[in-house]
Amino acid sequence: MKAYVRAPYSEDCLQELRQMFDEVVYEPWTATGERYYEDEMLENLRRVQPDVLITELDRVTEKVLSGYDGLRVIGDCRGTPANLDVEACTRHGVPILCTPGRNTQAVAEMVVGLILTVMRKTIPATQWVKDGKWVTGTTPYYLWMGNELQGKKVGFVGFGAISHAVAKILDGFDCQISFYDPFLPGDQGHYHKASLEDVFSQSDIVTLHLPVTDSTRGMITEPLLRSMKPTALFVNAARSAIVDYDALERVLRDEAIAGAIIDVLDTEPPEEKDLALLKCPNVLLTPHICGATYEVTDHQSRILNDRLHKWLAGEDLEHTVYNRDVLKA
Repeated sequence: MKAYVRAPYSEDCLQELRQMFDEVVYEPWTATGERYYEDEMLENLRRVQPDVLITELDRVTEKVLSGYDGLRVIGDCRGTPANLDVEACTRHGVPILCTPGRNTQAVAEMVVGLILTVMRKTIPATQWVKDGKWVTGTTPYYLWMGNELQGKKVGFVGFGAISHAVAKILDGFDCQISFYDPFLPGDQGHYHKASLEDVFSQSDIVTLHLPVTDSTRGMITEPLLRSMKPTALFVNAARSAIVDYDALERVLRDEAIAGAIIDVLDTEPPEEKDLALLKCPNVLLTPHICGATYEVTDHQSRILNDRLHKWLAGEDLEHTVYNRDVLKA
């Protein structure tokens, strides 16, 4: 079998792939910085003629699968295969293997780091120095005094793997953790289950960690945002569609909350209308990089190789294959 690897892969796991398959063609999207959309994907599949596709960003659609019927499996280096037409893959009998948890630690560390950055006013204080405003007689100690994370109430919306990783770090700050997650039956150890309303109204920091579904799309509304403490901080490193960003902008401009940390936007890269949030002085906006570390490549490579081993051996497929309906065929 031939494997076509379009995702960045660690050298050790790439060598392992070469032992698993007869031929491995390694052309990661990082070499050019561009993903393949359906026409390019189809063209390159026809060129390489692989049995196995390992991708991360490339679009695989009905058109692609109809135009090239040689794929036996797709490995997608993502937690959920947002770049794939899952129904089309299932119709064509192509199982999907994903890499859940690949960026859990990366996101967790970045979220806590950004919270500390905002609470301690690190960015404006640094810019103040670069702008030459630190002169004799000025007292930066008082001008840039911030808040400690120690003992703060942190509320999570969604309490999966990333939330648990963030909470584990926050345990070192003795933070009081509450969470809203309808899929969990009750408290998780010393982490307290609460209503969505209580998470927003009682927390010093509210952070989102959940996927976009029919039930979560637009779930963070203006009334919820306005129920937060005026000193509270709002964090979204999950998905933009969960939040009414127009409402968030109004809340921030009214200074109804202390600020927001945003890593995801409705349009990426943003258009002018999407940058309204950035123009709020109490916003820290990062370009969707919370999950961007070199180690993520190592994690996704190992997770996917382990799943490929199981797929080849026909082991534990119910827990390995994302589109389990394909197994019925």
